Amino acid sequence: MIYRYDFGTPLETGAIVSDVPVCSGDIRHFTAETDSSGPVSLTIRPGRDDILFGLGETLRSMNKRGYLYRSWNMDDFSHTENKHGIYASHNLLLFTGECGLFGVYIDDPGDVRWDLGYTDIDLVRITSVNGNFSCYIIEEDSLTGICRTFRKLTGRSYIPPPWAFGYIQSRWGYASSEDAERVLNEHRTRHIPLDAVSMDIDYMDRYMDFTWDKDKIPDLKKLCADMRSRHARLIPIIDAGVKQLDGYSVYDEGAEKGFFCKKADGTDFVAGVWPGYSCFPDFFRPAVRTWFGRKYHAMMDAGIEGFWNDMNEPALFYTPEKLQEMRNKARELLKKDAPLTEYETLKHIGSDLPNNDEDYRRFYHVLNGKTVRHDTVHNIYGAHMTMAAAEGAKSFDPDKRFLLFSRSSFAGAHRCGGVWQGDNSSWWSHILLNLRMMPSLNMAGFLYCGADLGGFSCDTTEDLMTRWLQLGVFTPLMRNHSALGAREQEVYRFSTWQDMRSVIRVRYALIPYLYSEFMKCALTDSMMYRPLAFDYPEDPLACRVEDQVMLGEDCMIAPVYEQNARGRCVYLPEAMLMIRFRSPEDADLIPLGKGHHYIDLALNEFPLFIRRGHIIPLVKAAESTDDIDTSSLFLYGWIEKDTSFTIYDDDGFTTAPDLEKGLRHIQVSIRDGKAAAGSDGLSLSTDHLILM
Repeated sequence: MIYRYDFGTPLETGAIVSDVPVCSGDIRHFTAETDSSGPVSLTIRPGRDDILFGLGETLRSMNKRGYLYRSWNMDDFSHTENKHGIYASHNLLLFTGECGLFGVYIDDPGDVRWDLGYTDIDLVRITSVNGNFSCYIIEEDSLTGICRTFRKLTGRSYIPPPWAFGYIQSRWGYASSEDAERVLNEHRTRHIPLDAVSMDIDYMDRYMDFTWDKDKIPDLKKLCADMRSRHARLIPIIDAGVKQLDGYSVYDEGAEKGFFCKKADGTDFVAGVWPGYSCFPDFFRPAVRTWFGRKYHAMMDAGIEGFWNDMNEPALFYTPEKLQEMRNKARELLKKDAPLTEYETLKHIGSDLPNNDEDYRRFYHVLNGKTVRHDTVHNIYGAHMTMAAAEGAKSFDPDKRFLLFSRSSFAGAHRCGGVWQGDNSSWWSHILLNLRMMPSLNMAGFLYCGADLGGFSCDTTEDLMTRWLQLGVFTPLMRNHSALGAREQEVYRFSTWQDMRSVIRVRYALIPYLYSEFMKCALTDSMMYRPLAFDYPEDPLACRVEDQVMLGEDCMIAPVYEQNARGRCVYLPEAMLMIRFRSPEDADLIPLGKGHHYIDLALNEFPLFIRRGHIIPLVKAAESTDDIDTSSLFLYGWIEKDTSFTIYDDDGFTTAPDLEKGLRHIQVSIRDGKAAAGSDGLSLSTDHLILM
């Protein structure tokens, strides 16, 4: 059941696709408090042991109790625990406990504060700074049911092509055809699976969108064709800012048509980002989205089948106004015989230049025919850039799936593309953060997601890279990405590259299963990754687990995320079969009972837990998704009676797939202490089935 309550004059965010009537009277579960200056707060006092899940891409734990969060999309590469938010705003919060079982979604594109027991441990206060929003209360009989109803409210999740589940190698610094070819050669020579090479801003001509440096990439079409002939693809980055340069066609057209965001005086808003001074397309206007989306066509025509959109919070390095303020302040301080306090001010004088709140109040959009100031709709800017890219892909080829993922996002953008979890760091704690974000993103509908494996900034280590790859085996987006100036972290650069290759080969053996579970979740509005509390709500120990996650219908994952660890403790809420992988061909199958266990895991080993009575299929590992043979499946599981399961398969290109047409049903029977499996057109091995 969904209840909608409107406050002030809500702005259209594009998140909601279902028409829900507005309720009158008091809001369910909450007390509404208004402030004469505009903000509106919703308060509730949950029980001391109640759990709060959600908020999508946020830091800290899966249970959000006890901290202050902010929905305000921000370009902040240092993901430390003192941060209240990063690149995305996913305003869905789930309550379970004494206060009831329900979800609240705040459809507000502006600044929202979530005081979840920070000021008062027993009080939750949700504040819309603008006071103009729609609040949706979702009541169902399970946490999973709440998320499914939310997806009905916001629409079906984006579906990528199957090759997007392959391994992607990326780095800020890849700039040329030779760079892409070298990476591909190094992987193919060593038989390390690879499906794509991702390129950051250095491939562009002076960091200008939809260009490539002809000296570095003289023939993009030939490069794409050569890579495709070797079963790999190229994925370029596209940024939100358009370089302000006469003679640059994208800028000239945008300026001529009035497609850029405006200041109060009607002139184009300008800010510095990677290309220098840039203008920003007003993506809220359909004509602008159509124009910008069609700019992707030239690269698609050259053979590009996937893009990642970046800097679309939008990130602002500086504006002319703030730069002048800084200069004036510095001049005044330099005139003085500066004491320590003024020295500190001078030292930090430029720290408020990037992403300044005052700058976000300097420009305007046209939303549904009305002029709105940017800060009131800030959080949906990146989502509308993703929408422009998706519309551009559809207009180029309506019958083909393209890979699209973005840094900034908002609820509803999950219909158009996936996300990566931003510019993380090569810290052990960020493996755990990667894991914890997966269920929260799934709650908001973002199924295609993942983090920069190995860490983006700082210098990774051999063991950190290995352990992070082991988690990446199970995330839809499996991309190794690092920053310019950081240690080069392609797996072939490490002495243990063969162990890392074995990890990636396990991924390719699992791709048919992972793709199948992804598609079933996308087509039934389910979650691929869940906190244990979703599956075991009556188990108080399971409800508090923060470092294990349910995967699909059948599995649980529990990565090693501590330096020098040679194992870890796990809690099993029911008996499970542990597969301890060293490679697809080398794995131990160990039945374990319900309860706490310490699992030995050498650096080249990692676990997957299969629920008792469940089965998962693996295939022979390949070096690209093109080479995967799905006709021969190796079944893994621990069963005691006849059972069955379904696997999903399709052509990989259909943009409106049909679940029933893609399902393949497999029946497993036990006779005389042996297992036999059957399915039309499939070769099935039961050698890895353990019978109880």
